Amino acid sequence: MEFFEALGQQTFLQHAVIAGLLASVACGITGTYVVVRRIVFISGGISHAVLGGMGIAYYYSCNPMHGAVVASLIAALVIGYISLQYHQHEDTIIGAVWAVGMAIGILFIYKTPGYTVDLMSYLFGNILMVGTERMHALALLDGIIIVSVLIFYKRFLAVCFDEEYSRLQDISVLSTYLLLLCLIALTVVILIQVVGVILVIALLTLPAATARHFVHSLGRMMILASILAALFTITGLIVSYGPGLPAGATIIVIAAAAYLLATGFTALTARLRG
Repeated sequence: MEFFEALGQQTFLQHAVIAGLLASVACGITGTYVVVRRIVFISGGISHAVLGGMGIAYYYSCNPMHGAVVASLIAALVIGYISLQYHQHEDTIIGAVWAVGMAIGILFIYKTPGYTVDLMSYLFGNILMVGTERMHALALLDGIIIVSVLIFYKRFLAVCFDEEYSRLQDISVLSTYLLLLCLIALTVVILIQVVGVILVIALLTLPAATARHFVHSLGRMMILASILAALFTITGLIVSYGPGLPAGATIIVIAAAAYLLATGFTALTARLRG
């Protein structure tokens, strides 16, 4: 009740709820592709390479999120191209992009004149600090993701489930896959606002992985994953508010608990039927 009383009075809490809902839409849509395509490790590489762009932007007194967008898109294109063209080196390249991105970010953060702890919120998330300008940016990125998925839904579906069939249908697997990774990169930037770089991959995958236990249609999985992500986010805000816990970490713990419960329920149901 303390949270809901404060929600009616505190603008920052209202912004946090709206940001959580906006992030949940992108999370549910692209997270579904990540889980179905089994590219969690690639998504992890993209999400951690973002720190390099943020550190550079912070060093030159630019908006860190602008650097995050550029770095995430570059990482997505590099990893996506190499993963399709050179399968045997995929893990090595992803690991290299992952490590180099974070290393560059740390170096530039360290050398930033007048360095403050503000950038640390990007590592661990601070949804309570989302302002109006950032919410508008989240809404814009959401719109880009939704429109792109509506236009290229069948292409993404074909590439995710059957690359050979896609080639037979004259679908450019490389360009479609790179576009998908770019959408995932934009989602990573959105989720950084909620849970930070360190935990972004968990929120990207756990709602979709939980939804997969209950639905099998790709479209329904996206819808359910978005609803679950919103539920996890709002519940995390409520639970963390009273004790003063980090909201991002609380959201992830709740999402992980829900995933484990869903997994156990599915296993128990299958055993009873068997």
